Amino acid sequence: MMAFQDNLSIAVDSIRAHKLRVALTILGLTMGVATLITVMTLVQGANLYVEQKIANLGTNVFRVARLPFAVADFTVITKALRNRYFYMDDFQAVADNCKSCQAVGATNNTTLSLRYKDRELEDVTFIGHSPSMAIIDTRTVLFGRYFTEPEDHHVTQVCLIGDRVRQEFFPDSDPLGKTIRVGSTEFLIIGAFERIGSVLGQDQDNFVIAPLRTYLKLRGQRNSLTVHVKAAGGDQVFQRAQDEVRRILRARRHVAPGKEDDFFIGTAESYITLWQSISSAFFAVFVMVSSISAVVGGIVIMNVMLVSVTERTKEIGVRRAVGATQNDVLRQFLTESVMQCLVGGAIGVVAGFACALALRTFTDFPAAVQTWVAILGVVLSSGIGLFFGIYPAMKASKLDPVTALRTE
Repeated sequence: MMAFQDNLSIAVDSIRAHKLRVALTILGLTMGVATLITVMTLVQGANLYVEQKIANLGTNVFRVARLPFAVADFTVITKALRNRYFYMDDFQAVADNCKSCQAVGATNNTTLSLRYKDRELEDVTFIGHSPSMAIIDTRTVLFGRYFTEPEDHHVTQVCLIGDRVRQEFFPDSDPLGKTIRVGSTEFLIIGAFERIGSVLGQDQDNFVIAPLRTYLKLRGQRNSLTVHVKAAGGDQVFQRAQDEVRRILRARRHVAPGKEDDFFIGTAESYITLWQSISSAFFAVFVMVSSISAVVGGIVIMNVMLVSVTERTKEIGVRRAVGATQNDVLRQFLTESVMQCLVGGAIGVVAGFACALALRTFTDFPAAVQTWVAILGVVLSSGIGLFFGIYPAMKASKLDPVTALRTE
C-alpha cells in the first residue's frame, strides 16, 4: 500500500504536467462555488439588514393601519383598500383605553420639496408625528429637542430634520432656529436627528418631522393614520397589548364577532418572517443555479480524468507490474480529482468572500461573511471531487496489467 505522501506527490506532478487542462477543469467548479458563497453571504446579509433596518420598530413596539405593512398577495391589498380610515379619535381611543400600552402614537407622511433660501431639495418625506412618538420612535435627536404636546395642540409650525436635509442646507452652520419652507409653508427648525443611513439603496435621512395636527392642517384631515403602540412590559404584556388594541378597534369599527379584522397589526417578527419566506425562495433558486455550475464542473473533471486514464494506460500497467494494487491506483486518481476540486473550491470561496467584502465595504449593505459558509464551500468541492472522480478511478484500477503494458 502506497503512503499518502506518495499519492499526493504523484497527483501534484500530474497536475503540474497539464496546467492548462487543469485550469480549464477547475474553472467551472470555481464559478459554481463562488456563486454559491456569494449568494449565501448576500442572503445572510439581507436577513441581518432586514432585522437591523426594516424591522427596527423598537423594543415591544407594533403598528396598526388600514392597509397591510408587508404582504406577498396583491389580492389582500385590493381587499384592504375598502377598509375604513384611522382618524385622530381612533388613535385617542387606543391611547385612553389600552391598559397594557406604555405609549401610543400616530403618524402619517407624504412627499414634498424643501426650500431654504435659494436651495431646493426634492422628494423629501414630510412626516406628521404625535408628541408621544418621541418615546416610540427609534430615531435619536442629535441637536435641539422634540416638539411638545402644547405645540401639537396649537398647530405650531415647528419641525425636526433628518441628517440629509441638515447636510444639504446647513453643512457648516447650526440649523436650530432657522426657517425652511416645506411645500408652501414655513417651519422653524427645533431639532435634527442622527444619521440613519440607507435601506436597500433608499436614503432614510431625507425627511422632516412636524407635529401631527400641524401636518393634518396642511395635508387635510382625510388621511388615514398609522397607530404605533409601545407595550409596557415583556412578551406576555406585548401580546396582551395587541389583544387590547384589537378589541378596542373592533368595537369602534363595528366589526362583528367571527369576522376578520378590517385593519392590520405589524410587528418586527411578522416583517422578518415574511422576508425570510421570500428570501428563502430566491435562495433556493440561486443555490440550484450555482449547484448546476458546480455539477457541470464535476462532469468536466470526470471527463478530463477519463482522458487522463486513457493517456496514462501504460503508466498504470507499469505500476501494476511492479506491485501496485487496484486500491493504490484507485486512491491515486481519486487524490488527483479531489485536489483539483479543492483548488477550484478554495478559489471559489475566496472569490465569493471578496465579492461580499467589496459589497460590505463600498455600500451600506451588511453582507454577512461567515466561517461556516467557507467550510460548506470546501466540503461541497471535496464531495464533488470524490463523486465525479470515482468512475475514472475505478476504470483505471480495473485495467488489466498485461493489456495496459501492451499499449503504445
